[in-house]
Amino acid sequence: MKVIIVDDERLARKELQSLLAKYPHVEVLSECENVKSATADIERLKPDLVFLDINMPEKDGFALLEELDYIPEIVFVTAYDEYAIKAFEVNALDYLLKPIQPERLEEALNKYSSSESVNNSEQKLGLNDQVFVKDGDRCWFVKLSDVPMFESEGNYVRVYFDNNKPLILKSLNNLANKLDENVFFRANRKFIINLNWIDTVENWFNGGLMVKLKTGAKVEISRRQASRLKDMKSL
Repeated sequence: MKVIIVDDERLARKELQSLLAKYPHVEVLSECENVKSATADIERLKPDLVFLDINMPEKDGFALLEELDYIPEIVFVTAYDEYAIKAFEVNALDYLLKPIQPERLEEALNKYSSSESVNNSEQKLGLNDQVFVKDGDRCWFVKLSDVPMFESEGNYVRVYFDNNKPLILKSLNNLANKLDENVFFRANRKFIINLNWIDTVENWFNGGLMVKLKTGAKVEISRRQASRLKDMKSL
């Protein structure tokens, strides 16, 4: 498991690194003291997991997430508990309070390992697969070829098909790991799109793309994801 630690306090970084040293399967790739250096290291090193402080000078941990194209799992680390709800609204894997308790750190690492082992053991879902979707009292058995996109809403994902938009209790990261990325492509932090539903594509700002789906919806593909898509689909 490859991780990056982001915290403006050097002692806090060293303390967390010392706790992580007890786990031989965890490799700390980098320590960063601000959003600028963290953004560069996350994009370059592509960690599995980022331990992210919330309160930092200039920009906070939530601002960092807005700047990322590469999307690792996030464990927020903070001395304050008032950010917990917002942390889970952005699909954080876990939320640790300082000083970090060793047993809570182990829980967070186990959460990541459990989610990875489940995702790796499952066969990827493709266009011909059908999935059960339940939202409150309503249920559907939906063929994935009929789903043009998925949209993240906090700890939930909105599934679009026909005239329905039910919410399911699942993070977009977990859903992306279950779907065949050759068809269901992670456009950005908020959307997964069905490539078969793309109607038009145009160049967009900063090297990104803007796609219009056959439903009329428009979704921006981030610069980094646009580059991945071109690599995947080019002749």
